[in-house]
Amino acid sequence: MLGLVRRRRGARSGQGRAMSLPRLCLLMALALALAAVLAITLGETAFSLSQYGQALLQPASPPGEVLWTIRAPRVTVAALVGAALGMAGATLQGLLRNPLADPGVLGVSAVSGLGAALAISAGLAVLPGAIELSALAGALVAGGAVVVVAARFREPEALILFGVALSAFGGALTALVFNLSPSPVATAEILAWLMGSVENRDLMDALGALVPMAIGALLCLRAGAGLRMLTLGEDAARMSALPMARLRIYAVAGSALLTGAAVAASGVIGFVGLAAPHLVRALVRDDPKRILWPAALAGALLVVLADLAARMIPTEQELKLGVVTALFGAPVFALLAWRAARSWRS
Repeated sequence: MLGLVRRRRGARSGQGRAMSLPRLCLLMALALALAAVLAITLGETAFSLSQYGQALLQPASPPGEVLWTIRAPRVTVAALVGAALGMAGATLQGLLRNPLADPGVLGVSAVSGLGAALAISAGLAVLPGAIELSALAGALVAGGAVVVVAARFREPEALILFGVALSAFGGALTALVFNLSPSPVATAEILAWLMGSVENRDLMDALGALVPMAIGALLCLRAGAGLRMLTLGEDAARMSALPMARLRIYAVAGSALLTGAAVAASGVIGFVGLAAPHLVRALVRDDPKRILWPAALAGALLVVLADLAARMIPTEQELKLGVVTALFGAPVFALLAWRAARSWRS
């Protein structure tokens, strides 16, 4: 099972060449900026160099409308969603001391998707922001339940098992809502939400997600020092007066807010929180505190590139973002599970 496969302490730790945190973040930020430029300039509608110049000088021109009104907000939302999922994944992997953990393991994504599905089925899609608020409310409910469990039980296995059960329950209720959907239109909207996409997003969507993401990021960063100490083991961390209950609350609540805001902005997108921390883990020597910002930048880079691929792959209908991340993320998950299994056997 995902949560019960624990990597051996010290296995492969310290491998790779460490890099200073400012330099790593700068390199990741430059890569993200390059990807964002590509995502804004490339698309189904091709422009000449003169049209690109016109878009820069005259944002209200037709090329400028495409670049700055349609593509740029889409890229911004994609970057925010990826950053939120990347930091949430790194936080949970540090808290649970499991390289296979991701935001979906605690059930927050599933219950957040359930909130969106209920809003769509109830016909609230006509109200501005109703689906997003419902998704965020679902994430907060799930996060609150997980926080209670985290404060009540010390063992990470208990938290993982509760999250798996919550995820299964949320998925079952979502399937029930999908099955009882009152109209084909609502069914299609629920399916599209569950598959994840940043299509037709604007700057208001980005601004709406920014506040809960910022609060969640602050909570995760507040937990960073405790996560680093936790690598020595819970007994050693407790002997050093580390407040474990507070650490779990900060980490879980921060991850829940980040995940819920991401689902509210784009729908359910999987595997980003799992894969993003592993892209930079070796460069920070598996330090749970130093990995948070690089993992956020790596997640933003992954989602921006995945959304660009979704737009550029020649299909009759544009691929959903969640489909693209799953196609690339599932092999990564299989590789990580295989490596974890080998480490467990040795």
